[in-house]
Amino acid sequence: MADRILVLDCGTTSTRAMIFASDGTMEAVAQSELTQHYPKPGWVEHDAAEIWNKTLSCARDVMGSRTGGIAAIGITNQRETVVAWDRSSGEPLARAIVWQDRRTSEFCSGMKDYGHEPEVQRRTGLLLDPYFSGTKMRWMLDQDDAVRAAAANGTLAFGTVESWLVYKLSGGAHLTDASNASRTLLLALDGAQFDDDLCELFGVPRTALPEVVDTHGSLAACDPQWLGMAVPICGLAGDQQSATIGQGCLSFGDTKATYGTGAFVLTNKGREIPRSDHRLLGTVLFQEGGQRTYAIEGACFVAGSLIQYLRDQLGLIGSAAETENLARSIEDSGEVVIVPALAGLGAPHWKPDARGVISGLSFASGKAQIARAALEAMAHQTHDLAEAFAADGAPWSRLRIDGGMSANDWMAQDLADILDIEVERPDFVETTALGAAILAAVGCGMHGSLDIAVRAMRSATKTFTPSMGSDQRDIRLARYAKAVAVA
Repeated sequence: MADRILVLDCGTTSTRAMIFASDGTMEAVAQSELTQHYPKPGWVEHDAAEIWNKTLSCARDVMGSRTGGIAAIGITNQRETVVAWDRSSGEPLARAIVWQDRRTSEFCSGMKDYGHEPEVQRRTGLLLDPYFSGTKMRWMLDQDDAVRAAAANGTLAFGTVESWLVYKLSGGAHLTDASNASRTLLLALDGAQFDDDLCELFGVPRTALPEVVDTHGSLAACDPQWLGMAVPICGLAGDQQSATIGQGCLSFGDTKATYGTGAFVLTNKGREIPRSDHRLLGTVLFQEGGQRTYAIEGACFVAGSLIQYLRDQLGLIGSAAETENLARSIEDSGEVVIVPALAGLGAPHWKPDARGVISGLSFASGKAQIARAALEAMAHQTHDLAEAFAADGAPWSRLRIDGGMSANDWMAQDLADILDIEVERPDFVETTALGAAILAAVGCGMHGSLDIAVRAMRSATKTFTPSMGSDQRDIRLARYAKAVAVA
């Protein structure tokens, strides 16, 4: 009996394959790290062929000797990362430009100078920032001979990572789901397909873009050559939308924060197209039967990658898990404050040229103080977002958290203390993958609706209650604000 879901979870630093049962239990997982390429300061690239090969390898590993039992595939992915490939060969034309990449900062500044941002924000919910996919596509067309030649020949295909994986798995289906499409600057939030006027504005050929489809349903099919069986692809979503669904944020006002490579907060806005006056983003949460549910979003570019930086670049820690014990080993950070602008500052500041700051250092500052300050930076960044959400009429009464960093109890409690609200964490924190499983389970008919699937598949939760005094909270936030001002 086909009663299992295969999830492909292609993140920024690794790609994974996981098998879920209909009750949300994860039964198997295989993972492989992805190579990060940094050709210039502020540039981040991936090898799209490596993404495909390692994702396929993980899928085969997790499938093992199975010859059946997989009802559907769900895919979730790092958003905004752009892959360019040739339709005739099916092979990449250049390295993928990763969402963190800042090379199009000057182009975005020029677009702002010409006054395009208000109309772009009104139509797409997004701001003119290198973060989003459209400017990356334009850069490839301007700077890469192979991409430009493919465009001239009519064989160029652009897509985000889920689009690339579907193309390879299916043997040629070129599609993207509405949640990923809404991150490109090329989709109007009220438009069914990519917008001709926006494509013209950014200089991206409409013919190179995929078809926009629902986040769940019978979307495509995996060619039997890859997994030994034909399996329908029934769920697609960008990682943050997928995590929001995995957290059960299906009602208006429900809010989640994911702490992975970056930190991303989404609040469900229902069928209401989000409008922000405080530099937040409007995005598609999911789409079913052509009907969209929207979210308002705040994105911080650096979260878990800051801890990775302390480990890999500075050698201050041997593993991410050490940070919790280091934070607990001291009473406070000794006035050390970190602004983690290693890839610029995201919402609500949107300073692409900002750089990281460590302030308050003294001879008493050691690795414990720096590790604690790094964890505190997660709460500080999230508080900035909370203020912007509240100013936009979307205050948080509770925050549901997930992602690898959320397993850190000290950090979870610090979030509750700084935000002064309850923070809820599921026992199973990999809600990005769970969300893709939920979408695929509904898409293939295993569960009758998203509500039913969430009730059946979401795990128990743990709640963290605020206990910090207001004076201490105010002192920390004032120090952080002062450090941000010089970033």
